[in-house]
Amino acid sequence: MEENKGNLKNNDELSLDLFIVLARAYNSVMSHSIRSVQSFGLNSTEFGVLDLLYHKGPQPLQKIGEKVLISSGNITYVVDKLQNKNLLVRIASPDDRRVIFADLTVEGRTFIEEVFPQHQNTIVHSVGGLDVEEKKQAIELLKKLGLSAQ
Repeated sequence: MEENKGNLKNNDELSLDLFIVLARAYNSVMSHSIRSVQSFGLNSTEFGVLDLLYHKGPQPLQKIGEKVLISSGNITYVVDKLQNKNLLVRIASPDDRRVIFADLTVEGRTFIEEVFPQHQNTIVHSVGGLDVEEKKQAIELLKKLGLSAQ
């Protein structure tokens, strides 16, 4: 019996369709996020670091790289840029001289407190095509997909 009759698609075709739809949706939502972040004079990685420090407090540089998904070499570059903009500072760990923390400066905290609500509104608008229940379903399905893809 042939599986691909009429409008019925087989698993392989559905998998490819899902990949394309997922990629297009990601690109559309990310383009809103990227434009928002760039309007604040930052790139996505810099914004991610500030966002992490704002919501989680001071972090070791190594942990920032893991959480923002950038390499240790790049984290140094990003932290340098943010430090030059006076948005964060490096602080040596009192317990281990090998560990360096990053924390927001007063200027950095003021900056992120000002721009984060604007960015959040952009994200809310960019996923506004789904209602609350659809968002919950999408979250669960995408988590399941991400875990199975690992």
